[in-house]
Amino acid sequence: MDRGDTLIEVLFAITIFSLVAVSSMAIMNQGTDTAQRSLEITLVRQEIDAQAETLRFLNASYIANASFVAGDGSYADQWKNIDNHAIDGSSGDVSAFDTGSTCTVPENAFILNAHTATYIKPTGDYKPTTAETYSHVIYGSASADVTAKGIWIEAVKVKSVALYQTNAGYIDFHIRACWESPGQTNPVRIGTIVRLYEPL
Repeated sequence: MDRGDTLIEVLFAITIFSLVAVSSMAIMNQGTDTAQRSLEITLVRQEIDAQAETLRFLNASYIANASFVAGDGSYADQWKNIDNHAIDGSSGDVSAFDTGSTCTVPENAFILNAHTATYIKPTGDYKPTTAETYSHVIYGSASADVTAKGIWIEAVKVKSVALYQTNAGYIDFHIRACWESPGQTNPVRIGTIVRLYEPL
């Protein structure tokens, strides 16, 4: 007559199976979180690049058309709007970015409509807000109908003091993105700085 497994052997086998199953699921979840975070970072970097390229375009337009008429809506005028709302580097600086457990969009933050190369003031309905998923810009049908989720720009204007640059100044644009990502205790933060020169 065949002898069956004892209760202890069955429990031991179930325990081993449970440990392997739980470990496998944890590894799969961690892999899914990593893949999602990588995709989010790629998408956010594309949004940051779009903002940086729009800034470079507006700066080049301003330099090429220094005789524009203020308020004419031209690309040079869009640059001047940014210039007028930049933080004075001698009296202020950008907000803290790499600290804290939440994403906080500063009051002076703004965003650009990369489709139409227009400046969106940091007030009203178009003020950048925190991201529900990942940092991105939502474009509506109108040129000013732009919503920034967890991505913003802060500009600091500095007059150059170098002897060979007495007739030029520059603006440092801090393009920042901050969002909550799965599997992370603190928000993911990505940022870059674009320095653009302009004649004084």
